[in-house]
Amino acid sequence: MPFQPSAAPPRAGITAVASLLPERVLSSDRLMERVAARSGLALPPGLLRQATGIAARRVADEGVYASTLAVGAGRRALDAAGLIPPDIDLLLFASASRDLVEPATAHIVQAELGSRAHAVDVTNACNSFVNGIDLARSMILAGRARRALVVTGETPSRAVRTAPADLAEFRAGFAGYTFGDAGAAVVVEAVERGGILDVDTATHSEHWEVGGIPGGGSRHPRGDAHTYFRGDGHELRGVFEKVGTAVVDRTLHRTGMDWDGFARVLVHQVTVPYLERFAELTGVPAAKLVVTVPELGNIASASIGVQLDRVFADLAPGERVLFVGLGGGISITTMVWEKS
Repeated sequence: MPFQPSAAPPRAGITAVASLLPERVLSSDRLMERVAARSGLALPPGLLRQATGIAARRVADEGVYASTLAVGAGRRALDAAGLIPPDIDLLLFASASRDLVEPATAHIVQAELGSRAHAVDVTNACNSFVNGIDLARSMILAGRARRALVVTGETPSRAVRTAPADLAEFRAGFAGYTFGDAGAAVVVEAVERGGILDVDTATHSEHWEVGGIPGGGSRHPRGDAHTYFRGDGHELRGVFEKVGTAVVDRTLHRTGMDWDGFARVLVHQVTVPYLERFAELTGVPAAKLVVTVPELGNIASASIGVQLDRVFADLAPGERVLFVGLGGGISITTMVWEKS
C-alpha cells in the first residue's frame, strides 16, 4: 500500500526553489595544468578528469563570497514565490562555507536582503542544506516560524591547494580538486497538501577525521596550512559505502515506497564513480537521478538545491522526490518531499 503521511496538521513544504552559479568555468584539465605549473609536479594529462569524471566546475570571482551566492539564490527563490524579504520570519544560512568565523553568515545575508527574520547558521559539511530544510520544517511545525528562507552559498574552491609542496601533499588534498562553487535557496512554509512527508538520519561521528578543513576553530585558529581541504577520497568513499545505504533502505521500508514511487532522486554528488556506485548499491534507476557532477563538480551542500531547481518546474503536484544528503562527519539524511 502506498505510503500516506499523517493527516494531522500542519504540514510544511518547499514552495519555491532557486540556484545561482558563478559565470567563470574552470576545466579539470586547466586546473591540473595550474597545479603542475605552480608545484613543479609532473602530473599525467587528464588525471583529474579521468579519475573523477568531472570535466569542469564553476568558480566564484574575487569579491564573490558564500553570502553573495546565498543572497542571489535567495532573491530568486523569493521572486519565484511572489514574496519580498519581510515576508519571511526565519532565515537559515545552511552551508559548509561561510564568510567569517563570527558573526553567523546568516546576518550578512539578511543585511543584504533587507529582511528582519530570526537568522541562524546551520553547518554540517555537505549535509548542511538538507539539514537546514529539516530545521525550517521543524520550526514551522513547532509554531516558532511561519515562513522560512533556507539559503546556501558554497565556495569550497577556495580551500583547494593549487601549489602543493610535493606529491604527498598533492595526494592529501586530491579530493578537494573536485570542488566547485554554487548557491541555492528554498522557501519552506505551511502547506495544505503534500510537503515534507518523512525525514531520517544516520550519524557516524567516529569517522569525523576522514576529511575536512581544520583551520578557523580553536584547534587551529591561525595558519594558512590549515585552510586547505584534507582528505583521502578513497577512504571517504569507503566509509559512505559502509554506512550510507542503511538509512536509504530504512526509509524505503518504513514508508512502504519503492523507486517507482519517486519522480526523482536527488543525491549529493562527489564524483561520477561514487554516484555510479551509489546507484549500484541502492538500486536507484539511473533515469531517476539528476546528474550535475560532470559539469559542476562537488558543489558541497548546494548540490541538492541545484538539482531541485533544475527539475522543480517539471514536477507535477503529488509527485514525490527523495533527497539523500551526505556529509563529512559522517552524516546521511533522507527526506521524502511531495510537491504541493
